[in-house]
Parts: sequence; C-alpha cells; structure tokens
Amino acid sequence: MELKPTKTLSGFIELLPLQQRCFDECSARMQKALKTAGFAHLDLPAIERAEVLTDKDNWDEIETQMFLFQKGDTKMGLRYDGTVGLARYVAGNLNNLTFPFRAYQFARNYRGERPQRGRYREFYQMDLDILGIETLSENYDAEIVATLTDVYKSVEDFVGPVSVRIGNRRFWNAMFAYLNLTDTQQRNAFVLIDKKDKIKDFYDGLVQEVGEKAAVEINKVFSNGYESFRGVDGALDSAIEELNNFMTLLTSMGVKNAKIDLAIMRGHSYYTGIVFEFFLDNFPELSAVGGGGRYENLTSKFSKTKIIGVGAAIGFSRMMVALLEENKIDLSKFERPIRAAVLVMGQEQVPFAMSVLADLRNAEISAVPYLDVDRKFKNQVEFADKINADFSVIIGENERNTKILTVKNMQTGQQQNINLSETIKLLKTV
Repeated sequence: MELKPTKTLSGFIELLPLQQRCFDECSARMQKALKTAGFAHLDLPAIERAEVLTDKDNWDEIETQMFLFQKGDTKMGLRYDGTVGLARYVAGNLNNLTFPFRAYQFARNYRGERPQRGRYREFYQMDLDILGIETLSENYDAEIVATLTDVYKSVEDFVGPVSVRIGNRRFWNAMFAYLNLTDTQQRNAFVLIDKKDKIKDFYDGLVQEVGEKAAVEINKVFSNGYESFRGVDGALDSAIEELNNFMTLLTSMGVKNAKIDLAIMRGHSYYTGIVFEFFLDNFPELSAVGGGGRYENLTSKFSKTKIIGVGAAIGFSRMMVALLEENKIDLSKFERPIRAAVLVMGQEQVPFAMSVLADLRNAEISAVPYLDVDRKFKNQVEFADKINADFSVIIGENERNTKILTVKNMQTGQQQNINLSETIKLLKTV
C-alpha cells in the first residue's frame, strides 16, 4: 500500500510540542490581560453564510480570497477575520448587550490567498473591539491602544518590547480636501502612503497620481512634520489638535512607547479616524504585528442601528510562528513540562501506582505514568529522561507493601524514600 503524505497543506501550521507550549502560554497571558481589562470572550462560528461574508454574487471573483462551499441550497464560507462575525453577532443581540460593549476573539481564521512567508491559509488572530450605539467617545481609541500595549507587555519576556505608531485618517481626508483631490486621486494617494516604507519611488508615484503641486505638499508632511500645516486650513487644524490630544491622553494612560507616524494608514477603507500599528522593537523585519483603528457603522449590513467602534487585531500566528521557527524565543522554560514520571515495576503494582498518580494530579502536579510494566527498569528510566521529567516516582513490590515511595531527582540522580504526603510536598516545591 502506498503511504499517504505526512506534510501539511501549504499555508497551514503545525508546531512541535515544545513550541506549542510557548504558543499556548503566550495566548493565555494575552487573553488574561484582555479579561482584566473587562473584554468579554466571544467564540463565534468558524462557518458563516456566504451572504454574510460577502456582498458579491460572483464567486469566481472571490474564491481565491475565501474558502467557500455549498451544502444543499446553502452557500457557506470559512471566516477570514473576526469583524464580519462580530457585526452579525452584535446586530442580532442588540437588546441583550450593554453598550459600550467590549469583546475579544481568539480564533482560527481562513484565507484562500497564496501562502507566503508570514501569510497563512489558516492562522490564529486575536481581535478586540469596543462598540457604541450611534456614538462612541474617542477616549476609547486611547483605551484600545493602552489595552493592546498591556497585552503585548504580558509576553514581553518572550517577544521583547513593542512600540506603537499612530496615524490619523481625518488628517489625510482634510489634507486631500485642502488639495482638491478627486476621489480617485485620494484612493490612489492612500495606497501610496500606506506603502511608503516599502517603495523606493514614493514621491514619483505621488506626482504621477496627484500631480506635482499636491505631491510636494503631501511630501512635506513627512519632511517638515504635520505641525507645519497648522493655520493652513480649519479642518487640518482640527485633525492636528486631535492627534496632539490623543498623544497626551496616551501618556496619561501610561503608554510611553507611542509616536505619530502619518504613513500609518491601515489599508482598509472602513477606518475613519485614529489608526495605529504595533511593532516588535527587537524584530523590525516582521513589520506590523498588530493594529487597528476607528470605524463607522459596523452593522450596516445587518441592522439599521448605527454601531460605531474602535478595534484592533493581533496577528498572533504570524508573530509567534516567525519567532519560533527562527529560534528567536528562549524555550528553556518549556523544556520540562512534566514534574513526575510514575514508573511501575510489574502488573501487580498498577492499582497502587494509579492511586498515587491520581493523588499527584489532584495536587495539581503534572504526572505521567509508564504502563508498559514488563519493560526493564532501564527502559522506564530512559523514558522519564526523554520526557524531561523532573522526578521519577518508582513503584515496585516493596513500595506497594510499605507505602513508602522511591523518588529520584532526574537531574541530580539523588534518590530518597518518602511517603506520599512528603512526595507531594517535594514535588510542589519550586
């Protein structure tokens, strides 16, 4: 019989146990930070109706971006981010939620795009949003940034410090209006600014898209600073003041790693105000590892009620897998997950060994039994060593009869004979 392939499909991730333990630890810490900030955890379906995921009827146009399929007469698709599901959920539960409503998701998402380094077809993303009906104070924009700062700080010992760059779509809307750009010119300028750090001919591209006069003014934002436009136009003055007030508010909330960078655009057209991106200071080659901004009317597809929100997403898989695959994270903390290996010398000792195992686990001690009881003692000790157990609890006929256990420190080789309560006390000692 021909053996089946063992390699995953392109764009899908599998980690080794050591890596997975670090992955899980970081996920747990970050979620704890979100719960401390009062965000409710939402676990929404991975499959949505196709009409929820897209407004397009032509599947040929979107099948490369989304996983779509049909069962009977129902067209369905796998979620590609957390926003659409959140919008549907909030619209369907308006009367059951308290606003401003804050929620987070930590879930697998699926995209049918071509896989490449840092971009996967299946990946974990962490989304957090604060939503209001009809209105939402812009103070919440600052709270989202401050919360996200705390979330990254919870895993700083693994990924290092982060910094955040702040942009403002209102500033650019005011600038483009001041320059009398057409809608097409504005869209093209947005795209160029969003890619400013990735293209060499930024200025030449601006000239081509908006003309030399407008290109000179846009370029001044980066060469002379946004404050150089104070007093030029009322809408620009308002946007400049908003930026400065926002930075003052962030400082008051303890965010010391933020700076204004008006090249931050966040690509998506639905952002309307403050936008931001987070970067790992020690790994700038990863580009942004998270970001978000303010958006208007989240639930317009599902409800006539206007929902305004500010949200962010953390590219969790993208960040963690890149650091793990390149050995950028010290995994030594996760090398010894098992506190005790329970080694059983003969079938007659199995019932007593199982009772010892149960007592260890009831005491929240991670313990693994070796139940191939006919194997030689040498093989059992080798097993304990291979799983990096801190201790071996050895149970033979004498231990069963006397209820005195033989406990071996696998790192020092020291052995001692103690009862169960003393064993538990020893194993719970850090």
